[in-house]
Amino acid sequence: MDHLLSPEEKELQLLARKIARAELLPVREEYDEEEKFPWPVIHTLAKSDMFRVFIPEEYEGISDHVMDLVLVTEELSRIDAGVALAVAGSALGTAPILILASEEQKRKYLPRIASGEVLAAFGLTEANAGSDAAGVQTTARREGDTYVLNGTKQWITNGGEAKIYTVIANTNPSRGARGLSAFVVEEGTPGFSYGKKEKKMGIRASSTRELVFQDCVIPAENLLGKEGFGFIATMRTFDRTRPGVAAQALGIAQGAFDVALRYSQEREQFGEKIGSFQAVQFMLADMAIQIEAARSLLYAVCRLIDSGAESISKASAMCKTFCSDTAMKVTTDAVQVLGGYGYMREYPVEKMMRDAKITQIYEGTNQIMRLVIAAELVRELNKGYYG
Repeated sequence: MDHLLSPEEKELQLLARKIARAELLPVREEYDEEEKFPWPVIHTLAKSDMFRVFIPEEYEGISDHVMDLVLVTEELSRIDAGVALAVAGSALGTAPILILASEEQKRKYLPRIASGEVLAAFGLTEANAGSDAAGVQTTARREGDTYVLNGTKQWITNGGEAKIYTVIANTNPSRGARGLSAFVVEEGTPGFSYGKKEKKMGIRASSTRELVFQDCVIPAENLLGKEGFGFIATMRTFDRTRPGVAAQALGIAQGAFDVALRYSQEREQFGEKIGSFQAVQFMLADMAIQIEAARSLLYAVCRLIDSGAESISKASAMCKTFCSDTAMKVTTDAVQVLGGYGYMREYPVEKMMRDAKITQIYEGTNQIMRLVIAAELVRELNKGYYG
């Protein structure tokens, strides 16, 4: 379908597609099998300005449009979502800086991230603070012109590979969610170390690690915004970055469909190509419908966000939920179309099925997303939006 992309958007989409096929395709099996971070590919992406697509021009980026990040993430994820996550994860870590940082802080950090010189990461999740983002127990205690951080962050994308971390910590535990604040912590800061690297079901090319803070002293100037703004910044961050998860899911679904469709025209059983069987045709048709519906919703949400709309939580949650559910359904069906071969590592659909699952979980599980959507529906009803 023609989604009326601008010439610039089409050019960016095509560039990301070419890089994915030339750089990711030959190595995706290796990075998945060995669970190693794809630095050579990251350097190529940086040289191609893929890390500039989520940073405004005044900070050496090329765009602050959600649509641009989504187009890049979708195309990279079509080949390997784990590698794509290095870009999307860096965008996630950058978002609190874009939302809260002073002009001086933006000029200090954003050009380095835009160049791909360093990656960023977002430190929110803890053992007892996942879906309950307000349950953060990592503390930040003010001491003169410094803050002292103590606590452990869990399952952090780009952990151990990023150099710049935006970290949510509690500066006033008695105030609950209103006591959370956001900080920048750079790698090498005394008292900041990494825990174990997680071994995961999917997205194995992406690094996922613990962040450990033990009397970690950072300058007070590393506070983003004001104390108590951390929870608001987190919610605003996710409103802008959940379409990135949706794009990752959509790319995975499209990649799995590509393989299944091609296979259906090559594999023969009972003397005919399996694509001639109505049962397989119906599966492929449904997969195509689901993908196009997901893409239409996602792109519409991107346009809404980029238009400057203030109320985007519901739309952002909707596209994340629908696209990730679609990815799980389409990849499962792709494995089914390939049959026994689909279950084997000889074909990439088993990897895509593994990769798809996490999109239903991180940046808010789909069950939490449905709670967000329902709450917004009630709020809109009370405002008279539904007659």
